[in-house]
Amino acid sequence: MRLNLRFIIALVIAAVTLIGYFFNTSTNPVTGEKQHINMSAAQEVALGLQAAPQMAAEYGGESPDTRASAAVQQVGQRLVAANNLAQKTSYRYQFHLLADDQTINAFALPGGQVFITMGILKNLKTEAELAGVLAHEIGHVVGRHSAEQVAKSQLTQGLSGAAAIASYDPNSPGSSVARAAAAAMIAKLVTLRFGREDELEADEFAVKFTPTAGYDPRAMINVMQMLNSKGGGGGQPEFMSTHPNPGNRIEELQKEIKQAYPQGVPAGLKP
Repeated sequence: MRLNLRFIIALVIAAVTLIGYFFNTSTNPVTGEKQHINMSAAQEVALGLQAAPQMAAEYGGESPDTRASAAVQQVGQRLVAANNLAQKTSYRYQFHLLADDQTINAFALPGGQVFITMGILKNLKTEAELAGVLAHEIGHVVGRHSAEQVAKSQLTQGLSGAAAIASYDPNSPGSSVARAAAAAMIAKLVTLRFGREDELEADEFAVKFTPTAGYDPRAMINVMQMLNSKGGGGGQPEFMSTHPNPGNRIEELQKEIKQAYPQGVPAGLKP
């Protein structure tokens, strides 16, 4: 009887979790695609603003270099304006230069908060390379990747909880621990795979957004070459760990650029 009750409870939890995930859909205003997301754009903005101070503090806070900070803000807002992103979305796009000059990283929070460390900025040679990095992070924002990850995390947690209840053996408590560990490993692999897909889409956005703002999209290839070279001496740049490498990133970027511009990249773009 107890066994049947556990299975019934597990099935109910699994069913509620699956229904909640697959029936909570939202149409992306930029791509037009339907996504499994259970938070509004306003909630994304609030979440990003709430998390921004803590995230900045982890990298030494905002950079005291007001000139460099202004340059980052200017390039970021140029990308937003040129691609009409403020009109297409209800996000609050803000660009932050962080003081940490040793860590090579850039990241975005939901709702439009974009961060870049001094560590990566000092390794960029041109304005177009900076634009490529910022456009990639903007891609994560408009792609609503963080909101998708939240929904997917809730899905895997719900299903893992249901599996733990169904498989629990009171005569062998250790079995639930092993199964829970296996479930956690599967959840991690699923999240990693989705992360790689997000990286590819963010790169696609970068190829699309940079030329509209007057920047050569091939500058992003230079950024990837720089990141790869920084990983040759032992430590991998944090950017490469927070942004999983979807195979050959440079090759994928070259394909995207060729597909977008089969006749060649237009002349006059900032390199």
